[in-house]
Amino acid sequence: MKNASSLAKMIRQGNRRALSRAITLVESSHCGHRNAAAELLDELARHEPREATRIGLTGTPGAGKSTFMDSFGMFLIAGNRSVAVLAVDPSSLRTGGSILGDKTRMDRLSKSGRAFIRPSPAGQTSGGVTRRSRECVFLCEQAGFDIVVVETTGVGQTEATVAEMTDIFVLVVAPGGGDELQGVKRGITELADLILVNKSDGELGVAAGRTCANYQSALHLLRKREFDPPGFPKAMQVSAIKETGIASFWNEIEQIVRWRKEGGFWHRERSVQKLRWFRHDMREEVLELLLGSDEMRARMESIERLVLNGRFSHSRAISEAMGLVRSAQACDRENSAMPLDAGSRRQ
Repeated sequence: MKNASSLAKMIRQGNRRALSRAITLVESSHCGHRNAAAELLDELARHEPREATRIGLTGTPGAGKSTFMDSFGMFLIAGNRSVAVLAVDPSSLRTGGSILGDKTRMDRLSKSGRAFIRPSPAGQTSGGVTRRSRECVFLCEQAGFDIVVVETTGVGQTEATVAEMTDIFVLVVAPGGGDELQGVKRGITELADLILVNKSDGELGVAAGRTCANYQSALHLLRKREFDPPGFPKAMQVSAIKETGIASFWNEIEQIVRWRKEGGFWHRERSVQKLRWFRHDMREEVLELLLGSDEMRARMESIERLVLNGRFSHSRAISEAMGLVRSAQACDRENSAMPLDAGSRRQ
């Protein structure tokens, strides 16, 4: 990529168009674009590192995550901070498309010069994020944003993936949903640093107080993590519409950040995140490499047809597919061990 250096320079200068272009590049599955993205990321990595506070924001659909993010983002901007929001929307299982409506619910934030909002479809990636969300976080940090928020799809327990790429994990819930503790299963609740009961205003005020108390009681039953400050994790009440509880929420985040940095947990967790990032991407790349050829895809499709026709059981199909993988690996080893002139001797 001839202009990797110039694009990196514009990103470091805070150019929004350059940042948008870079995110499009890293999200592309085109082979040429992937090579260019790798070159750009390498170029940025050579510069002095920049680190933002990374916040993962998830929760049940309808809890008001985007509306809350609009109010929270404006609060940060009023405090002379800059914020980038990577909003991931669920994709259609039928068409692969996505409405990408989160940005429309952040009307004030989208108009601010100190904010950057990037909606992206989740595609087939599990975990409530896109496959390249980690790279997008890195790009936003390089662009100089103080806070980077990853707002997830909010469709299930697999949202836990975002907790592995952020510093603070926030769960947003709505009051008045009956047995609220069944709304989000224990697995994701255990990962939350803060649980926000949104819509704590008007007629829902009493229900919100009850919901908050229920969650706080449940949190006391969970095993405390070594990197949790005293009193955390905790549940809080906020109202995105009335903009109440926002300042207290930010104060709690600052307390967590300060405590983890002083205790040495902050940089340790960042290092673990990098290792997870590497391992995850390695698995994805190896899988693509093994199934990237037309021949391998055709052979896999033949196995799928046998499953569809009932001629292969699920276990038999997996065994056959793994046999293809092992055959491909053996072929690669044979080719790599063959002398450069072996082909000519066999002629």
